[in-house]
Amino acid sequence: MVEPSIDAASSRRASMLSLCMLALVVGVVTGYGAVVFRALVALIHNVAFYGVFSINYDANLLTAPSTWGPLVILVPVIGGLFVVFLVNTFAPEAKGHGVPEVMNAIYFEQGRIRPMVALVKSVASSLSIGTGASVGREGPIIQIGSSLGSSIAQMFNLQTGQRITLLAAGAGAGIAATFNTPLGAVLFAIELMMPEVSTRTFLPVVIATGAATYIGRISFGLAPAFEVPLAAVPQVSAVDLQALIVYVVLGVLCGVAAWALIRSMLVTSTLFKKMPGNDYTRHAVGMLSIGILMYVLLLTGGNYYVDGVGYGVIQEILRGTMTSLPLLVILFFAKLYATSVSIGSGASGGVFSPSLFVGATLGAAVGVVGNMIFPDAGITPVEFALVGMGGVVAAGTGAAMTAIIMIFEMTRDYNIIVPLVVAVAIALGFRRMIISETIYTSKLVLRGRHIPKERHSNMFMVHPVREIMTSDQIYIDASLRVSEAIDKIGPSPVAKPLVVMEGGRIAGVIPDVTALYAVAGDQGHKALKEVIKEDFVVVVDDMNMYDVIKRMERRKARAAVVVRPCRGVPRQDDIRGVITKSHIADSVVSSMQHYIG
Repeated sequence: MVEPSIDAASSRRASMLSLCMLALVVGVVTGYGAVVFRALVALIHNVAFYGVFSINYDANLLTAPSTWGPLVILVPVIGGLFVVFLVNTFAPEAKGHGVPEVMNAIYFEQGRIRPMVALVKSVASSLSIGTGASVGREGPIIQIGSSLGSSIAQMFNLQTGQRITLLAAGAGAGIAATFNTPLGAVLFAIELMMPEVSTRTFLPVVIATGAATYIGRISFGLAPAFEVPLAAVPQVSAVDLQALIVYVVLGVLCGVAAWALIRSMLVTSTLFKKMPGNDYTRHAVGMLSIGILMYVLLLTGGNYYVDGVGYGVIQEILRGTMTSLPLLVILFFAKLYATSVSIGSGASGGVFSPSLFVGATLGAAVGVVGNMIFPDAGITPVEFALVGMGGVVAAGTGAAMTAIIMIFEMTRDYNIIVPLVVAVAIALGFRRMIISETIYTSKLVLRGRHIPKERHSNMFMVHPVREIMTSDQIYIDASLRVSEAIDKIGPSPVAKPLVVMEGGRIAGVIPDVTALYAVAGDQGHKALKEVIKEDFVVVVDDMNMYDVIKRMERRKARAAVVVRPCRGVPRQDDIRGVITKSHIADSVVSSMQHYIG
């Protein structure tokens, strides 16, 4: 983490009510931002592919052949050139899939994202998606929402923690408005965006996502993101054991697919950086290959398939109308290639939607094969496609609960919950065995910035201070000179806290008595009360460590003196022990021993 900025002292802490009201504003603005963003994607798509100025566009339908014929190959190239210009000129952070930049802002930039990023990301990603780059719209709206949340927090000069909270609220709001998945959006913010989960961080996120969901439903309707006719068929029996075995196999394959997507994106990004030329020529080469792939698929399969978000293919699979095994396998590899090249060469867009595409084609293909092997197990390619979507998303992003809940919310199919949970757990575990980084953190690792993958509570925080403190402190009178105190302690002191007393009251604390010896040469003639500082706090022995640390931080104290509950000013007989920052550090390390390894 970076050091606190010079204006940290001037920042203010908003009340919970004020923070929630600001989160409501973030949710509403982000919700309408998602509406504008989708309209912009539609406009650019219609202009680029058909020369028509219209915002009527259903991403869940397969893209009709362009009026340009073979010249459609150049559409991604032209769009890509505009993207490079916008990104290089105005906001380099808008390049790529967005979420890594948001995570970088949370952990290394104190939650600060430039307001310009929201505007540039909107236009650049709309150009990439609308002209055929194989990217999703969730990454852009996450970065747009995060930028709006961060900008509002900066406008009101909120402290870092609250700035990060509004940033996470904007990210969750973007997901909620885009996919109509309020629960999944909250979990996304919790699993990937929020370093701390508590009432003061959870409530603003819930309010923002709820507001954005409402705006999204007003604008886009109440229907889930995908129509799954099979979801209307009630489940009449438990999952067949043979089918469950195939789901386990699918989980392993989803882990491998997520690894392949992560690795291919890293490899292509490296290759394009090494390619001769500049950003314009590199991206043009990448987008030209995407255009050629689209046209070859049109000639051989009747559709472009891999362009844009890919929801049309996913919807056809979930309707049960796309069950050709060769086609599913081809589309699986084609989307892997198209997404890796699009992101690697410099497109602006997300990877969540491509992950859904990869998972749907993989799952449907496994379902087709499974049905051939076990014809009586009740295996359907549609349900396997749903499970595959969740498996690849969970393994790729590392957000298992988000994947499970979002797949349910996007499809409203409760029948697949049990196999989905099984496959997601296996996929995530298998991917972690192969590669530790996620699709989001791998990009940051290349910059030398490591994001923690585990979120666990510091267990020592709930312990009472009497379990953490040391009761082996030294008492000495404040009237003694430093040299006299040293003579009294002895020539070979053990590192212990030194409590300085004056008239029976606590005058100060030196966390480590050996520090007194370091100043003996220059200040040996001074009285102890002249050299000590009152940078300590007094706490009672039944307080928990969280409250003690909070009090120490507010007072900028180096130590806490632990006393028994008493009336009036604590005396030496009331002192039970001392807690220093080194004790806190040791306790943190000790509390993590069960999580490390």
